[in-house]
Amino acid sequence: MSDASSKNYGLILAGGSGTRFWPLSRNAKPKQLLNLFDDATLIEKAVGRLEGVIPKENILILTNILQADAVRELFPDLPPENIVAEPEKRDTAPAIALAAGWIAKRDPEATMFVFPSDQLIKDEAGFRAILLAAGDAAEKAGAIATLGIKPDWACPSFGYIERGPEAEIEGYDRDVAVHDVVRFREKPAPDLAAQFVEAGNFSWNAGIFIWTIPTLLRELGAHCVELSDFIGKLGAADDFDATMAAEFPTLSKTSIDYALMENASRILNIEADIGWDDVGNWLSVSKYLDVDDAGNMTRGAVTQIDSSENIVFSSTNSRVALIGVSDLIVVQTGDLILVAKKSEADKIEQLVDELPPELL
Repeated sequence: MSDASSKNYGLILAGGSGTRFWPLSRNAKPKQLLNLFDDATLIEKAVGRLEGVIPKENILILTNILQADAVRELFPDLPPENIVAEPEKRDTAPAIALAAGWIAKRDPEATMFVFPSDQLIKDEAGFRAILLAAGDAAEKAGAIATLGIKPDWACPSFGYIERGPEAEIEGYDRDVAVHDVVRFREKPAPDLAAQFVEAGNFSWNAGIFIWTIPTLLRELGAHCVELSDFIGKLGAADDFDATMAAEFPTLSKTSIDYALMENASRILNIEADIGWDDVGNWLSVSKYLDVDDAGNMTRGAVTQIDSSENIVFSSTNSRVALIGVSDLIVVQTGDLILVAKKSEADKIEQLVDELPPELL
């Protein structure tokens, strides 16, 4: 497989709602469409770091109806047909199958890369090198390849990939180690996560997958015929959009882990140390903000007296003033203000469920 091969296709999954970043994140502008770190949105970063691996005309962004217009505005240089809105949410396995049908219609022998749209990766050059190695390994082994993130602490909020011995792959000669996967492990309790990290052969599951279209069809044909049939229908369709609209809502809601990854005949893993962050909530964003002498992590104009260790994020020109408070999350947008204890950050999703629709 040559670098930036015309046979390489990329799917960016961009249909999430990002409720943990409310009130900055809304249905029409979720996390992947936010400028959390600089002038570029997370989805723009996701597309930009594929340069040199996947030709731009081979990048498919799968989003939903609420976000499709905003995504198209961000990528005027992408062919319009490369930004597809799912007819409705059906979880990751149907979404990936929809993209596979789109790709198979263009090249039934393509190598397909699957990416979330809302991650942060600092070492983009290292990421590209690992992607090329993973694509090469997946093609030569006729297997599914995954990227695992080298853990730097025993995080109980991530799934883990347990690696076995180094893989034997005929014709693979890149200087990047590839291992066979023993199994995927669900989000562990903290003590078990610590055991995983101590063992040294466990990686965080970043949700980045690589396979060829023939490999995917073979594995789905063995483990999820509904989805392999759906891909075949899309590939044969005279009217792709009409077939998608008619067939996609009938698919069972299921994750790619359950539909495929837990049952596939062979899965490979490359562990990556690339400055990865899934940017899961306001706590994880805070380490990228400015820090004052009192340990307040801020974006925007802030004045404080006797206040420390707060996270303050303002998307407006208004100043936030703090007096005698600590360990708070304060998020200010044009129409809303969130104030929460840092220890209660996970309850923001619950709060969103209680809000009137016009605030979502």
